[in-house]
Amino acid sequence: MRLNILGPGYPFRGGIARTTTELVQALSGLGHDVRFFSTKRQYPRWLFPGKSDVDTMACSELPQARRVLDPLNLVTWFHVRQQILSTPADAWILPYWAWVWAPWWRFVLRTRPRPPVVTVVHNPADHDAGVVQRMASRLVLKKADGFFTHAESLARALKGSFPGLPVVSHPLPPTPLPHAPEKEVARSRIGLGKGDKVALFLGLIRPYKGIDVLVDAFARLPRRSGWTLLIAGEPWHGIADELRKAAGRAELEGRIQLELEWVSEDRMATLLAAADVVVLPYRRATQSAILPQALAAGVPVICSTAGGLSEVVENGVNGITVEPGSVSELERAILSLDSETRAFLAEGASSSASLLTWDSYARAMDGLLHRICTEKR
Repeated sequence: MRLNILGPGYPFRGGIARTTTELVQALSGLGHDVRFFSTKRQYPRWLFPGKSDVDTMACSELPQARRVLDPLNLVTWFHVRQQILSTPADAWILPYWAWVWAPWWRFVLRTRPRPPVVTVVHNPADHDAGVVQRMASRLVLKKADGFFTHAESLARALKGSFPGLPVVSHPLPPTPLPHAPEKEVARSRIGLGKGDKVALFLGLIRPYKGIDVLVDAFARLPRRSGWTLLIAGEPWHGIADELRKAAGRAELEGRIQLELEWVSEDRMATLLAAADVVVLPYRRATQSAILPQALAAGVPVICSTAGGLSEVVENGVNGITVEPGSVSELERAILSLDSETRAFLAEGASSSASLLTWDSYARAMDGLLHRICTEKR
């Protein structure tokens, strides 16, 4: 099948760029003829509060990629749309995750005739979206011919909002990371001791991810529990100052270690190697790209039941699930992790990660593509 895939890739960082790049490679591996229309720019500078959205090590640079998409440069829109339309395809695939891309996607998708379109719905609207962002999302999604997503909970919501359109879900697989050091070496690199018990929060730090719930739960742990909280990631919306203040609280002093910056692929491998558990205390979620990375590293996960997180984390098998926003449940979950439980859950993490592959992800997409293309004939 001839496929045109549109979306971010090299040299940009972030889950959307990584997932789109891996999808291009996985579908090519199934024998599809894939053309990749990639991005010149992901976000306007004013919208992205991080230092930069570029990391040349985050995604593979693919030979079939054409870096032409720029949602902010209207002068290029007609020319780029014509490039895409003039490239024969049986179907198009594009991601949806942020309202800033909505005008461009709408401009491309309103074109007729065009091939059937599968939208990979990472988020049906921005996190903390208002009325305008939700309207923008709907204007794009209603132009799709089918949806692919990463959680059954989101698939059900899409079926309710867009009845009659096919929807397929498949959990996110892990993306490849550099070789990880041994646990003792990893801990020495980040200033942790051999005997420490380490809980890791990893990834972009945004309000909806419940980092305050985790800090409050940690404050309730007795010092003799021996747990250290490592928070690693780029903070948004002034959270950095709040975390520094929290780390200085008397009951938390010396028990929280902060790395408040973008986490490279190398650093992620080291942090995961050092961790005993990854904690994802999200208040809201569709899915998390950190979750499969943790499982692939053999690290169990404590997560909330928000969105599709508990579809991947099986309570008592590869992690522990708690109610979103519950400080007391999170405290109890951490305290329950004695050495025997940690070892059992770590084995379960590795076993469950083996089921999350890009081949199965691509085959799920392949089935959806064939269904949609057959129905459109």
